[in-house]
Amino acid sequence: MTNPVLPETSALALPTHPASTASLPPVRRLVTGVDAAGRSTFVAVGPSPSVRAPSERPGYVVTDLWRTTETPARIDAPDSVDKHVGIRPPVHGSVVRIIDFPPDPVDPAEFARGVQATFTRTFGNDAHRDGEGDPSMHTTESIDYAILLAGELVAVMDDGEQVMRPGDVLVQRGTRHGWRNRSGAMARIAFVLIDGTRS
Repeated sequence: MTNPVLPETSALALPTHPASTASLPPVRRLVTGVDAAGRSTFVAVGPSPSVRAPSERPGYVVTDLWRTTETPARIDAPDSVDKHVGIRPPVHGSVVRIIDFPPDPVDPAEFARGVQATFTRTFGNDAHRDGEGDPSMHTTESIDYAILLAGELVAVMDDGEQVMRPGDVLVQRGTRHGWRNRSGAMARIAFVLIDGTRS
């Protein structure tokens, strides 16, 4: 039995932005599985079924790639990432996500409006935000592994900030944090969010 030919990723139309924020190539998702004969194979190759791009924040693209809904995770669980809602992972689960960040607008009010749209429309406002300090600050009940893939981002905490460059990894342990892109160019970062508890 031959493996089915799966379609390659087609070009994904991403939001337009000024020249300094030329879109990054679309994310290509490869998912493995086991066929009827017990052999490992690719069951999906192409774009994710879950891509969101709020019009109020041109260039900002959220691609959810996979999620688990229990621990230990069921290896043969069906793909349910298109049902994922919000920024947090499912209870007792995880989500892997890639976000493209455009450069911060020069106008602080424009940045604040874009961030507000991100949390209310794209993520359903399920992160805790107290409205103090940087508008991107938020808190989730999760352990997040953040791996910078391209460009440059600033990880912001209540007390300090660090510039992240490709290859840098942030272990985010349920702390209040935010993200800024002051580089003048697009940035791409991968996240693995794992449901957590403080007790």
